[in-house]
Amino acid sequence: MQETAKPLSEDDLALIHALQLRPRASWTELGRVLAVDPVTVARRFARLNGQGAAWVGLSPGARLFEQVHAAFVEIDCAPGAAARTAAALAAHPHLLTLERSAAGHDILATIATADLPALSRYTLDVLPRIAGITAVRVRIVTHMFTEGGRWRIAALEPGQRSRLTAPPAAGPPRPGHRDITAFDRALLARLAHDGRASYQSLATALGVSLSSARRRVERLVRLDLLRFRCDFARPLGGWPVAVTFRARAAPTELPEIGHALVRRPETRNCAAVTGPDNLVLQASLHCVEDVPRLETQLAAAHPGLDIVDRTITLRHDKLLGRLLDPHGRSVGVVPPDVWAEPDVRAEPGGAGDAAGADDMDVP
Repeated sequence: MQETAKPLSEDDLALIHALQLRPRASWTELGRVLAVDPVTVARRFARLNGQGAAWVGLSPGARLFEQVHAAFVEIDCAPGAAARTAAALAAHPHLLTLERSAAGHDILATIATADLPALSRYTLDVLPRIAGITAVRVRIVTHMFTEGGRWRIAALEPGQRSRLTAPPAAGPPRPGHRDITAFDRALLARLAHDGRASYQSLATALGVSLSSARRRVERLVRLDLLRFRCDFARPLGGWPVAVTFRARAAPTELPEIGHALVRRPETRNCAAVTGPDNLVLQASLHCVEDVPRLETQLAAAHPGLDIVDRTITLRHDKLLGRLLDPHGRSVGVVPPDVWAEPDVRAEPGGAGDAAGADDMDVP
């Protein structure tokens, strides 16, 4: 018998929206905006977090995309192997998000590596050796217009939102040395598990002073290498449909269209990519019927945008390092580590071993 899951309440969604705006705000600040006492706010989030229904983790800052190489990867599997293959892939720290699709491909993955050679090793040497994989198609991100950490629900009143929205920065991120150190990687791994972890708990876990932990986190945020994000079980919160559009636009129009698409409330990810279909748009929607409605709106607003494919996600198995159950609840964490060296020894003997070079496509 299939397990049932209780939908999120309006109070739950209001707290999630508040945490999307200020992921590390104090319970006092959040309680003031939500008109409840801090203890109640803390208890409510502890319940949601304990159920895996909501959590605070990490999101890459815009400057991080200038350092790493990201890609959308379509993966075909042998008949009956998609679930087993997805479970194996979910353990990979380079594979950030994993979706099983209702389309020509079985799995859509979002991956990131430290550089192009590492991306090549991961997609050409590691993935084809995973048992069950028969083909890999890679679309490298050339510009990320927006990523999922920017997506917001609409559960707060405008006045509440304005009280939680941070004032705009006075200028671009402050200059500084942007290399990610081994200590930064350890810090990010801790924050991937708990984005609201206190500076003291981080300092204790990593064996440094409280001021050092605070300074390193604030440095990563100041340089726009790190952002915090609140995620939740979207099927339980009224957003059960995730759709990916592949589209084409003239290179001269692509920047304008991309920046316009990120202003749409449905947009979760939007990126320019390699290949003839040079734009990927991912959106969160309330129902399947919203997919053609959104496509119609996009066609009317952007005559130069040619949508060539639309794919509905059947199940999210992983979301930016969080392992998810069929209801979208967090059941574990694989901290992203895009700086790790891809392990070319991973799981030999897969169907991909026999695949010819024509099956591996990197536009």
